[in-house]
Amino acid sequence: MDSSAILMVVIIFSINIVYVTFFTLRMILTLKGYRYVAALISMVEVIIYIVGLGLVLDNLNEIQNLVAYAVGYGTGVIIGTKIEEKMALGYIMVNAISTEMDLNLPEILRVEGYGVTDWQANGREGNRQALQILTPRRYELKLYLRLKELDPKIFIISYEAKTIHGGFWVKSVKKGKLFK
Repeated sequence: MDSSAILMVVIIFSINIVYVTFFTLRMILTLKGYRYVAALISMVEVIIYIVGLGLVLDNLNEIQNLVAYAVGYGTGVIIGTKIEEKMALGYIMVNAISTEMDLNLPEILRVEGYGVTDWQANGREGNRQALQILTPRRYELKLYLRLKELDPKIFIISYEAKTIHGGFWVKSVKKGKLFK
C-alpha cells in the first residue's frame, strides 16, 4: 500500500471519528432538550458526513477505506459517549434505602446541598429510611461515594430526571446557589 492509500485511510478514519462523535453528541443533546445546540451541531455534522462518505464512495474498490470508515464509526461512538459523560448534562434522581435509622441521612445530605425527600419504609427485615435525592449529573459519583461512606450497606437506584417542576431545590438551581 503506497503513501497516498495510507493517507486516504487515515483521512477517512479521522473524518468518521469526528462525524460520529458529532452525531452521538447531537442525539444526546436532542434527547436532553438542547435542541438549538443540537441543530447547530447537525449542520457541521452533515458537512463532515458528506465529505467522508464521498471519499469512501469514490474509492469503493479499496477495502481498507471501508474498514477505516467502519472502525472510525465505532471509535466515534465511543468518543462521543465519553464526551457526553464528561459534560454530564441534566439531573438524576437517586432512590436510596438505608437500614441506619439513627443516622440523620436526610439532614446531612441537605446541608451538603442535595435536594432530599425522605420517609420511613418497611423492608423484608424491618424498618428502613427511604430517600429520594435530586442532583445534577456532574455530582452523581460524588453522591454515590458519600452515601456509601455514610452507610456502606445502603441500597441505591438512580435514573434520569426528565422533568423538574416546583420545590425549593429548583429555585436554588435557577439562582446558581447549588453546592457553593
